[in-house]
Amino acid sequence: MTGRHSASWSNWAGNVTDSAAVLSPRTQDELVEMVHSSAAAGRRIRPVGSGHSFTPIAQAGDTRLSLRHLSGIVAADRATGRVRVLAGTTLRVLNRALDLLGLAMPNLGDIDAQTLAGATSTGTHGTGATLPGLSAGIVGLRLVTPDGASRWVDESDPELFGAARVGLGALGVVTEIELACLPAYRLRAVERPDLLDAVLPRIQEHFDAHRHFELYWFPGTRRVQTKANDLVADDVDEPLAPWRRRLDDELLSNTVFGAANRVLTAVPRAVLPFNAVAARALTERSYTAPSHEVFVTPRTVRFVESEYAVPREVVADVLTDLVAWVERHREPISFPVEVRVAAPDDMWLSTGYERANAYVAVHQYHRGDHRAYFAAFEEIVAAHAGRPHWGKVHGLGAEQLADLYPRHGDFVALRDRLDPERVLTNDYLDRVLGP
Repeated sequence: MTGRHSASWSNWAGNVTDSAAVLSPRTQDELVEMVHSSAAAGRRIRPVGSGHSFTPIAQAGDTRLSLRHLSGIVAADRATGRVRVLAGTTLRVLNRALDLLGLAMPNLGDIDAQTLAGATSTGTHGTGATLPGLSAGIVGLRLVTPDGASRWVDESDPELFGAARVGLGALGVVTEIELACLPAYRLRAVERPDLLDAVLPRIQEHFDAHRHFELYWFPGTRRVQTKANDLVADDVDEPLAPWRRRLDDELLSNTVFGAANRVLTAVPRAVLPFNAVAARALTERSYTAPSHEVFVTPRTVRFVESEYAVPREVVADVLTDLVAWVERHREPISFPVEVRVAAPDDMWLSTGYERANAYVAVHQYHRGDHRAYFAAFEEIVAAHAGRPHWGKVHGLGAEQLADLYPRHGDFVALRDRLDPERVLTNDYLDRVLGP
């Protein structure tokens, strides 16, 4: 068994750090023993994936449980699309492995560095009016509880299944996940600049017209970038020219944008004028590619993020209020605001629980000050029953969250049964679920 050692840790954005003992099991049996022995010794444990949450959900006060060695596909059935995956597998590794099997995830977000368990446990989603979040694709998972039990959870236990798919690492440690995948498919991506005043009044039409649709608004301007992705036949091959991909995704979106943010941090009054120039520089592009290559965008410029789900019918009001706040306060916000959509689902702590949502995400450069901006954003979405993404910055506590998530109390009761000694907690979970 891999022994304990101590190490410092930081999440990707650098806004959450800790120093704790580390356990790195290489097998599921080792993990069971480590969890059980740590619980028996009275130590608190937090499982950690790739550190792509902006909240302290993975912050360990005592013992960090790394899942990095539990990676890879355990079993796959091409006929049914069912694939069993170890929990520490990153989405990047999973997407490539699925592609070799002729399979694909039904939907993805735009970052693929997260582990599968980390992404699903926090409610990660992509965009698409008929498509729920990634966790909705789970048909079963293996959960290790502090008492040392290892149980397979599926629809035969509807209560635990309803809670554990977006479990926040609070009910047990997820070690293995079975996914319902689709035959591999291709998408045509159409990305074009537009005007906010033209797109926003028709945003519901845009949501419904495409398999995937998202909008990026550049603060301080009336300009947006839209992205629409739709299915195409497997034999349609219209790739993006390599030079264009390098120019857009590597040079402009990362290298130049990163350098600009470093300069703009020292000259904040130049940020909004910079946005106007950047937005005007955008040009239309269209291409086809395998689904995961269309979904995922390289992200090397670090930021912090807050995201809330609001009923999709009010998203224009939310964005209008946010635009007005930026115009009044001229806050130096260099990152665009992202708007997406998703279908309802039945997972207890999912932002999509029994509600079709639009998602509004605000970002700020990791060396900038996001506090006033994020506070204003939270005030705006609070007026529309906004539900926060569990892995993105928010200030809500258990009492407020219980009003927003109808099954919050049921989740807490289940937590009381599975982890009565709070082996799997930390300060963040105490805040959002109660001690």
